[in-house]
Amino acid sequence: MDNRDTTAARVRRVIARGAVATTVLAAAVGVAAPGIAVAAPGDAAVASAAIGTDEKQRVSAASVVGLDATWDVLQRSDSDFLQELWRKAREGGEKYEAVRMAAEEAMLSSNADDHVRFIVTGIHEAYETDKKREQAREAATRAERLAKSQALIAVGIPNSPDLLALSDDNFVRAVMKHDATGPEVKAAAAAALAGDAAAWREFITNGAREAHQRDVAEEVRQLQEKNREEAQRRQELAARKSTAALFNIVPSEAMLSLSGDNFIRELLRQAVAANGPELYAAAQKAALSSAPAAWREFIHSGAEKAYKADAEKRRQQVAEANKLRLTQITAALKKTGVNPWFVSKASKVLTGTDEEVVAFLKDENQYRAMRQSLQPASGKPAGFFVRQSRVDANEAFVAPVSGTGKQTDREDATWIVVPSLAKKADCYSFESARDRGSYLTLKGLRVVAAPHDGSDASALAATWCARPGLSGSGKSFESASQPTRWLRHFAGDVLAAAKDGKNRFDGGKTFDQDVTWKLADPLAP
Repeated sequence: MDNRDTTAARVRRVIARGAVATTVLAAAVGVAAPGIAVAAPGDAAVASAAIGTDEKQRVSAASVVGLDATWDVLQRSDSDFLQELWRKAREGGEKYEAVRMAAEEAMLSSNADDHVRFIVTGIHEAYETDKKREQAREAATRAERLAKSQALIAVGIPNSPDLLALSDDNFVRAVMKHDATGPEVKAAAAAALAGDAAAWREFITNGAREAHQRDVAEEVRQLQEKNREEAQRRQELAARKSTAALFNIVPSEAMLSLSGDNFIRELLRQAVAANGPELYAAAQKAALSSAPAAWREFIHSGAEKAYKADAEKRRQQVAEANKLRLTQITAALKKTGVNPWFVSKASKVLTGTDEEVVAFLKDENQYRAMRQSLQPASGKPAGFFVRQSRVDANEAFVAPVSGTGKQTDREDATWIVVPSLAKKADCYSFESARDRGSYLTLKGLRVVAAPHDGSDASALAATWCARPGLSGSGKSFESASQPTRWLRHFAGDVLAAAKDGKNRFDGGKTFDQDVTWKLADPLAP
């Protein structure tokens, strides 16, 4: 027996349809069918087909994202060519993030001049932003590997590509377990592992080296009781090794025996690139001095101070880059209006700590913040949301769902609003929060939560194009696979309906109201 005919399914339909009976009545009885949805005016059609850019400009724009500028592509209207650039940028992922967002902003405009402006200059300006962000990310990655290398050198652990490739937490574990690690370093590593990602980074950047210095200080203290001269020699060697580590150098015995000024000059000579301008400038200043006290001050404390100043500047630069990226993403999503929960969460995060911004920018956290629940924009029936149900063969319907209800019910009424599977501009797909990989999909004219099978047809059936709400507020969603049909709730069901009145759920006095939705905060955040 069809599982849609189970008792649970029948009860669900009775509850849903009973609650919306008064809404349905006007649409279900002899209402004259309105005409077909109005097409774009002829002048707009002509404008969309116009080409306001020349071949050189188009080829230059295409080269930015690696689009194959074939004759067919170059002959398209500015609007269509812009969409091709957007699709290619989207395929490129984060590398072309600013380009993609700028293209989306241009596509949201009905002004042909905005399309021309993006093709001629906008894409190049956006790509400069992408390049700067990529350069900053690469610099941050190099700095992270350098900090790990410096930590290993400082503690006395042989450097290796495998160690440098470890994640921060696993790197801290590796240092803690190594035979060369002293008790203070082990304790500091254990404390870092009990903390968060910021604690791991602090251990790598400063904690390991400072803990090793405490281990050395204890050895020197114990040695002083037996041999004060040897203790002082050990202390000087430890300071020189620690300073060399800041330059990512493992000093030789000959180098360690140099006079203070020549030791510093050798650091400058061997360092292909110092670990920052402050450190390099402090070393130069000390090397140019004729005062032994200046050399000693640099080796014993000055280098450490300069190194930390450089590290703080790098941290601030990375933090500013992260905030800029999140600000850009948030501004772009705010304009689309389909991810208000993301915008709200991101706006709050941007007023918080740098670590909160980093955490939010992680792919999974960004993805989770795309959650929304869909409810009729009119608020009628009150408390109703679009949901799915396995007992109804995953058909979509509207039903009352409480924010304090069962977790499974709330997840069934929560959707992840993602860029369209069919890669259409200003179009989206609604992924089930409960069944990842399933999307609100057209099956005939019925909307179901169905898995995407990877085909173009499946992608198109699961793509809905956002339009201003037909009732004057909210959003309406037009089917990409069946244009002029809109996501509608009718008698408790969710369907793709048209204004032509061909089916009982098409047209009617409440059509505009029934196809207008509010993207509410997710019932299952």
